[in-house]
Amino acid sequence: MSIDVANESGVPTDETRLALLARHVLDAMRIHPLAELSIVLVDEAPMTELHVRWMDEPGPTDVLSFPMDELRPGGPGRTSDPGMLGDVIICPQVAERQARKAGHSTQDEIDLLCTHGILHLLGYDHAEPEEHKEMFGLQGELLAGWRQLQAAGAEPAQPPTTPEARADEEREDTSR
Repeated sequence: MSIDVANESGVPTDETRLALLARHVLDAMRIHPLAELSIVLVDEAPMTELHVRWMDEPGPTDVLSFPMDELRPGGPGRTSDPGMLGDVIICPQVAERQARKAGHSTQDEIDLLCTHGILHLLGYDHAEPEEHKEMFGLQGELLAGWRQLQAAGAEPAQPPTTPEARADEEREDTSR
């Protein structure tokens, strides 16, 4: 699975943790291992521009999702088709304010926003009450599973790598 995390916000963020969280969410949703995802952290100015341009709403927002291919979660015993999920754009400054109001850490808020953004890429929405219940319920389950892994120290030792990097590693292993 190719998960690219770019921090353009100037706010120190654990990029490896975000990639691992994204991998957890995508694995739980049975997304094909060759799927691609981009997570970008930006400051308030570019987030405001994106929010105005794409949502016609003033000011910065916490997270925006820009889907590429229409991938849907896999079902029991099967994964989704491979493809490009799209981009999740997160604003850590907005996340920090929301975290203070919610009484948890900024990292917990960024984890929530990352999960929320990925679910939007997978076609989930919360415009209607039933959609809201489904999406936020799933978001809560995914984050609870992530926290359990974190508490148990069971996260993958390495961040996710690209398919190309895995192929290179396999070639190196067979040449030894």
